[in-house]
Amino acid sequence: MIITNKSEVSGKIRSMELPVAAEQLMRYSSGRFTLQDCVPNLSPDQREFIKTGITADEWEDVFND
Repeated sequence: MIITNKSEVSGKIRSMELPVAAEQLMRYSSGRFTLQDCVPNLSPDQREFIKTGITADEWEDVFND
């Protein structure tokens, strides 16, 4: 599934193809489950993109001193 999100850091809108189902995202959006519980197959970087729109490259550029 292609996920499009806006970065909370830069405001850039990006898309990423991730191995998730709509049902998994709906379960997460209910607020009763953590993202890690709903999509345990995703890497931490992929889950971060879903939550904040921040990619691994952007995270490194902004937060790596």
